[in-house]
Amino acid sequence: MSRQASPSAADIEEVAALLGRPPGGNFVIAVRRKGGGPVVIMNDPLLRDGTPMPTRYWLVDPELCSRVGRLEAAGGVKEVQRLVDPELIAEAHARYARDRDARLPVAWEKPRPSGGVGGTRQGVKCLHAHLAWWLAGGEDPVGQWVADRVGATLPVE
Repeated sequence: MSRQASPSAADIEEVAALLGRPPGGNFVIAVRRKGGGPVVIMNDPLLRDGTPMPTRYWLVDPELCSRVGRLEAAGGVKEVQRLVDPELIAEAHARYARDRDARLPVAWEKPRPSGGVGGTRQGVKCLHAHLAWWLAGGEDPVGQWVADRVGATLPVE
């Protein structure tokens, strides 16, 4: 994936409104709607105060968040864990962690983010995080499964 430009002041304001709080770290908009609104943000691996941020890709689109929330409430996490090969999930977590960790400062010796997608070490915890990464171009079988269930397509212009 190519590097995105820093978010504009309007992007930062919109993301803060979508999150319900100011973002705690630096981010870029990884995926936008055709009209330009943010769908997925890509976070730095550390918050501004140095706290580890395990969730690299964050779904901020309200409609998709709502659809994924309904899927989770209907037992989607258990269903996807039953249907997707655990080895494929583990490989996705490892790819996600390698990508995130490669963006840490070289000499960083303080606490580091851990786990894979959404900070999970194994299995599935958050369908939102998997969908966010898939929408941003991540090779994630869980994200693909979620996208198929909620009708998510790549909304990039």
